[in-house]
Amino acid sequence: MKKILSKLFVGLVAVGSITMASAQSKITVETTVNSPGTTPPTWVSLSGFTGEAESLLRFDLYVQGFNFTNADNAQYQIVGSNNGNLQGRVTDRYNKSTPLNKGYSGGNLVQQVHLFVDEFVKITGREPIAGTKVAFKRDTGANSEIYVADFDGNSTVPVTADNTIVAAPTWAPKELALYYTSYKLGNPDIFYHNLSSGQRRVFSRYSGLNTAAAASRGKVAMILSKGGSPDVYDCNADGSELLRLTKTREDESSPCWSPDGEWILFATKVNGRRVLQKVRASGGTPQTVPAPGVSNPSEPDWSPDGKWIAFTAQMGNFEICVMPAGGGSVTELVTGEDPSWAPNSRTLIYTRREGGRRVLSLLDVPTKQYKDVSRITGSNSQPSWAK
Repeated sequence: MKKILSKLFVGLVAVGSITMASAQSKITVETTVNSPGTTPPTWVSLSGFTGEAESLLRFDLYVQGFNFTNADNAQYQIVGSNNGNLQGRVTDRYNKSTPLNKGYSGGNLVQQVHLFVDEFVKITGREPIAGTKVAFKRDTGANSEIYVADFDGNSTVPVTADNTIVAAPTWAPKELALYYTSYKLGNPDIFYHNLSSGQRRVFSRYSGLNTAAAASRGKVAMILSKGGSPDVYDCNADGSELLRLTKTREDESSPCWSPDGEWILFATKVNGRRVLQKVRASGGTPQTVPAPGVSNPSEPDWSPDGKWIAFTAQMGNFEICVMPAGGGSVTELVTGEDPSWAPNSRTLIYTRREGGRRVLSLLDVPTKQYKDVSRITGSNSQPSWAK
């Protein structure tokens, strides 16, 4: 296992060894999400690429809000080749410029494509995500394991081999490390796992349930049942100064942090109805975040830019919804559950049910364009995007 994780770490840093020859011009500016689900895509044309390179480019661009047309109707004309090394040239028809013209050598084809996609996305003023990672749970019959992959499903590797139930992976911010729950020691305990070294340790092993860890700025929120029912707690990253933030008979779940580290958002019940609430990390009275017209909101995730909350609503089917961070107008986007924001605050990874298995999918929130991550096989759920 350590060898596998070491290869993962090498893969993360190897992209930096790819050499590039370039010609660039000014970068335009584009905001992230303004009107969820109503923004038209940015039109591009693609020519010259073949095979895996073309497939990767089409996937990675589509789930970031681009779509494809002919050269005469595209804002950006992307022309290139992948005969040994990747070459890409971008022409902006609106500005009558060539803002990107690069060759990539070294690494492998996936790494070269990811670098080119990131360079192109920067031109449009968006935050690139092609070099990011996701973690998720894979079902293995009665048990499950934690896996990590590129955001588009490439370079999938196992993190655990516990041969038991594992759940709720989440990334430590700005670290190559995960928190997750495992029954490896006979109890649902939270583990901290350093992926670069392969070393892990028990982070929380109180009596009863220890799960749903979420980290931010030297603090960790989690759900513990040591007080009699599942409540929200937080503590320092070393486990010290444990603080109970809720005291209810309800089953609180899915804590996540505001980007400034001041608030913890979670799901609970009030008067028998499931709602979203937030509480200060230092303690205080929880406040309901209104989601009008929505039944059973759960599994919230706060966007990194602080503007939006994505969550699951159970309204017949499970639906992915977004609303402003303060609550209010809810936009229903697509059927699915378990949403997790990308660092760019516009793309979500989520779970979609298909027959007897669960499929990971990517959604561009402004355009509602989505695609299954077909390179990740099997039944997978509970995705978490590294930020």
